[in-house]
Amino acid sequence: MGNLQEESDLHNTVQISARRFEESPFISRIDDSKMIRGVYAGRYHAIYNGEDVLHQYWTLRKKALIFDVPEKPIEISGPDATAFLDKVLTRKISELQEGRGLYALACTPQGGIFMDGVVFKFSNNKYWYVQADGDFETWLLAHTEGFDVSIKDPKSRVLQIQGPSSMDIMKELTDGKLDETLKYYRSGFYKIDNQRVYISRTGFTGELGYEIFCLGHETDHVSLWDKITSVGNKYGMEFSSTRSITIRRIEAGILGNLTDIDTTITPFQAGLDSIVDLDKDYFVGQKALLNSDKSTLLFGFKCSEKTPSSGSIIIHDDEDVGYITAGVDSPTLKCGIGYVRFSEKGEWIGKKLNIKFKDGSVSTGEVVELPFFDREKLLLKGIKDKALED
Repeated sequence: MGNLQEESDLHNTVQISARRFEESPFISRIDDSKMIRGVYAGRYHAIYNGEDVLHQYWTLRKKALIFDVPEKPIEISGPDATAFLDKVLTRKISELQEGRGLYALACTPQGGIFMDGVVFKFSNNKYWYVQADGDFETWLLAHTEGFDVSIKDPKSRVLQIQGPSSMDIMKELTDGKLDETLKYYRSGFYKIDNQRVYISRTGFTGELGYEIFCLGHETDHVSLWDKITSVGNKYGMEFSSTRSITIRRIEAGILGNLTDIDTTITPFQAGLDSIVDLDKDYFVGQKALLNSDKSTLLFGFKCSEKTPSSGSIIIHDDEDVGYITAGVDSPTLKCGIGYVRFSEKGEWIGKKLNIKFKDGSVSTGEVVELPFFDREKLLLKGIKDKALED
């Protein structure tokens, strides 16, 4: 079951028990009678808060937004922590330096993608893996036999500050300790209003941005929120549900676990071949991936007539050849965009194909490379989009 967050999901809601999932420690500051919660990695988060999503989108692109996100850090510690992560993840964790983050996948023995996330190294004996949606803690525990490691939930809730003003906000919040010298995917401990937090220059939007990791019971979450927003407001920062993240992450070509990628697709088929170090001695799924077809099956899809929606069928020569995993309206591109997953390899880039929606209507779109724009990742480098300057 995917975490789609498409327009229709804002209305297709049900009541469920509040005890089953983790509530946000920031809820007293973000709750609203119009809030619609989603569940991600066992945590509640606001997928819609009654806001003007288009306004929030442009605030993200021109200024900054703060998001209370549900991504979940898991702590892996102990003498064998490095060797253990080398076994369960596709990257060379043994080469990761302290203070660095690394995007890494966990695969099934059959080579399918079980989880994606970012590894942060605190020391040779301690790491955090910030997981996407899904139950990953149990998966890790199931692979610990023979390793002297401990797997636990550090109870860290994560805030993202994203947008071109985010660097100025973070500078002021940390009294200048965090500045331009903290490059993309770098991280470290800092203090905000005398509270120690872990901060990384990462995010889920394709924009310049940072993630602030709280330290469980050490953190006074409400006080931290008030300090961050008091500073951020001076730079035009606003709170947003994750609806605007969903739009930007698709524009930026960021894939969602259980939505765009899952155990039925390999990293190569998902276009994530650079995230797999096949020359490692061993990792779960390595043998299957060595012997697998390396063709890409997942691409972008643009449609000017109608927004691609999850489950819509892609048609070529009157045959069903693929389907849309997720889609949104792109305010920047002024058209509908989405991810298309093909059932067979082919020269798909540039092809004009029909898309059949669930209501039976048919439109035409084009298969394109990912991301949809900013392929040089200039925004992540802090270079502002001149087209957005007033």
